[in-house]
Amino acid sequence: MRAWIGVLALLCAMEAQGAPRLAVTDLAFEQRVEEYIHTVSAQTGFQANAYSANGSADFSEYESRNTYIEQGELRQFSGDIKGQILKSGLFQLVQGAPYTASAREDVHDIIKRIKNGNFKGADYVLFGTVSDIDFRQNINEIASTNSHSAVLGLTLVGNFSLINTRTYEITSAFTAMGEAQDTRLVNGNDVRVSPNRGRVVREVSKSIGMDVARQLSEQLRGEVEYSQDQPAPRSSLPRDEAPKILR
Repeated sequence: MRAWIGVLALLCAMEAQGAPRLAVTDLAFEQRVEEYIHTVSAQTGFQANAYSANGSADFSEYESRNTYIEQGELRQFSGDIKGQILKSGLFQLVQGAPYTASAREDVHDIIKRIKNGNFKGADYVLFGTVSDIDFRQNINEIASTNSHSAVLGLTLVGNFSLINTRTYEITSAFTAMGEAQDTRLVNGNDVRVSPNRGRVVREVSKSIGMDVARQLSEQLRGEVEYSQDQPAPRSSLPRDEAPKILR
């Protein structure tokens, strides 16, 4: 019930004083990093070239294993998300402060970031996190030929929450996905084939931006876009009759 009240309040604000102001974060991510260090060094100083009694050189050895969590934001995909939201007319956009490694705060603690003033002037923040990102590179045989197809694909899935900066209520929440691939034909004469990685990233950015804007419109305005996978509802009108000649 409170969620519906928040949606109604948002729609009323849009009608009364124009589109509310929105800050869109870059996609937050978190990954586990393992670090292994192994160093071997000879003794320095006066005995640098000396050997021990058994004829072996004198060395010092150091070994260390460290595991830590690295946080950050993907900045390659937020541009098209902002562009598609602007096209929808749902919000005016304001620029928030990007997350930096020196911020000493949890990138996922969006409430703390709001309280710290990272999104000044924004009525709402669209906070997105990466739930899955997958680059795929495959080579497939083409039947009855000596050629192959080299495929580079990328799929990006993100979780999004629309948060009121005054009440911290979640007004909208959804999962959006973008995917694309680049396919090249390869034969025995090709020494090297380089797939267009930049084009794949661009297409993924565009598709996830469209998905985000579509789901925001669907949840906030009840607007549903119909595609081939989701046909428009059938009309309740009777079928057209064949023309008759009146005599």
